[in-house]
Amino acid sequence: MVLCVNRTPLEEAPSDMTTLFHMHPGYRDSAAVLISIPTKVVGPVGLLYVIERELAVTVPHDKNVNILGTDNATTCIIVVLRHTGSGAVGITHLNSVGCEDGVVTLIERVRELSVGFPEGRLELNLIGGFADSRNYSEGVFQSIMHAFHKQPLEVDLIIACVGEANTTVRAGVRWPIICGVGVNIKTGEIFPATFPDRGPELSLRLARHLTGGHQVLDVYDCSSGLHRIGPFNYEPLRGVDLWLEQSDEFILQHLSTSPEVEPPNFSTMIRQTLKYIQDHPFPAITVFRDNRPHYYKRDEMTGMWVPFRF
Repeated sequence: MVLCVNRTPLEEAPSDMTTLFHMHPGYRDSAAVLISIPTKVVGPVGLLYVIERELAVTVPHDKNVNILGTDNATTCIIVVLRHTGSGAVGITHLNSVGCEDGVVTLIERVRELSVGFPEGRLELNLIGGFADSRNYSEGVFQSIMHAFHKQPLEVDLIIACVGEANTTVRAGVRWPIICGVGVNIKTGEIFPATFPDRGPELSLRLARHLTGGHQVLDVYDCSSGLHRIGPFNYEPLRGVDLWLEQSDEFILQHLSTSPEVEPPNFSTMIRQTLKYIQDHPFPAITVFRDNRPHYYKRDEMTGMWVPFRF
């Protein structure tokens, strides 16, 4: 079927964000409500964090995860999909690359966890992206809308805190208001959030993204409680030594889609990732030697993700 607004199917996916808000001004109101919620700083205990081009899905009775979250979404858009009957909920952090496959996988995972629940609907929430000067966010929004609209089922768009509804102006520069959210898996509550801890092997995961990995990876199996990383390879990054010689400002200007609004640690995080790529240009050989995923399980004492081997 199609995307639905107020449970009414749309004949066509919204062509752009401006059209969506013009035709359905209620989304401005729901965005304003989300923006009014104070931003929470979420610690690592009970958190499953996804980076760009990752997704995770779980259910309310998961004993290992309390919060799904992601942040640092400037021109990207965060997608939260929840089934109202089962409570199964998923989150992904998308740019335009790999978007359709990511949407399909997200829907499949939520539906798999909702088998046996004849009642309930799929509710879609979009958060992030802003009225950036290069229109990157617009392209991501259009890709997501078309990907959902072509799926053979109805999905209700509930929150669209994107584009101009998620934009403020500071010293003449447009900024995104919300760049990160958490989702309470038991209640489905969505709230603005930041995350000092972003989970295990962050540099490895960012390296796949930085070197052009297109696939949106499912990183969690809620039936076993295992956080899964890899296995994957990535293309060697030409000139990584030269990149590491550049200033933080140079890295910011050339490796960000929105350099004027990135968080202060952006260049440091990218530099750490470049160093990881330098040390591991072929992760299939040096990182995933046995071609098996790296598994992490929640430690019952500390609540932290710790390595796990079968």
